[in-house]
Amino acid sequence: MATFAIPRISRRALYALSGATALVSGTYVYSHYGKRPQGNGPNGGKMMAAAAIANTPFHAEKVSHVEGDYQKIYNAIAEAIRDNDEYDDYIGWGPVLVRYAWHSSGTYAQASSGCPHATGGSFGGTIRWPKELGDGANNGLQNAEWFMKKIHDKFDWISWGDLVTLGGVTAIQEMGGPKIGWRAGRKELSADNAMTSRLPDASKDADYVRHLFARMGFEDREVVSLIGAHALGSCHVYAPLLPGQKKPIPGSGYTNRWTASPNYFTNEFFKLLVDDKSWHWKEWDGPKQWENKDGLMMLPTDMALVQDPKYKKIVEMYAKDQDLFFKDFAKDFQKLLELGIEYPKETKTFYFKTLDEQNI
Repeated sequence: MATFAIPRISRRALYALSGATALVSGTYVYSHYGKRPQGNGPNGGKMMAAAAIANTPFHAEKVSHVEGDYQKIYNAIAEAIRDNDEYDDYIGWGPVLVRYAWHSSGTYAQASSGCPHATGGSFGGTIRWPKELGDGANNGLQNAEWFMKKIHDKFDWISWGDLVTLGGVTAIQEMGGPKIGWRAGRKELSADNAMTSRLPDASKDADYVRHLFARMGFEDREVVSLIGAHALGSCHVYAPLLPGQKKPIPGSGYTNRWTASPNYFTNEFFKLLVDDKSWHWKEWDGPKQWENKDGLMMLPTDMALVQDPKYKKIVEMYAKDQDLFFKDFAKDFQKLLELGIEYPKETKTFYFKTLDEQNI
């Protein structure tokens, strides 16, 4: 089996390579829920309004800080990514910060017959609590918490939910991805609000993926778009060691990279799904995963996107049009980060400048 050894070159040089995409190996839980209220009939409007309220139970607070304050935090995160590019065999910190933001948000569940209001999501920053961070789906994200704790020590006025999601936005943009709108105002919630057993199980099929994402309110095109972030970084049996750490902590259990340039955001993930005909089941003692002739990998949920006819059409569309993928991903990733949150009308959406745009 071919393996990859990234040469010890700078992050910026790696950014110049083509390839890369998403990352969210975790553990989904299949969730049945009641049908969404329909707009037809005399009570349709009231039902839809009630559903909207039930699905956005978290009220963001008015923020006193201005865009420039958050740009400083963006810059601190981006500079820390750039200046510590040796992490994970020179893949760097960007991908795991995207996964951290994704998993913080991906615990969201809409209101259902069993629960009158939505729960989970990024609002309370609950991924920092041991119960949620210790969920098997979050294996390896203890490293991301370690990284972000250093940022929070410098900017302790920002809520953990805001910091985690801002970290994801920063990482995407600094890895060549699209501009992503971001809003502040999340509040701290106690450990009692921590969520477990809600994140994606990468071993499942397309039907499972569709139901899992529907629990969060996503449609097929949004699902494919978000999984398009699933090729940044690499899967690990054990997470990369931190400075001074002697024993590694468990990773996702899977291994290897999705694309040849795992720290640059492109549509290469979709191209590999569509064009590469060498995918086969990996022969090893770990969980079932796919690999190609070059030693790259795909999870079962990745391959499900081309095994399902509806998903496959969208994959092919993104494989042909990176600009379209970027446009959709920017919108869908912001939606993911804001699930369940109602913002004051005056809350501004910020679009941050990259370090390159600031000549930093």
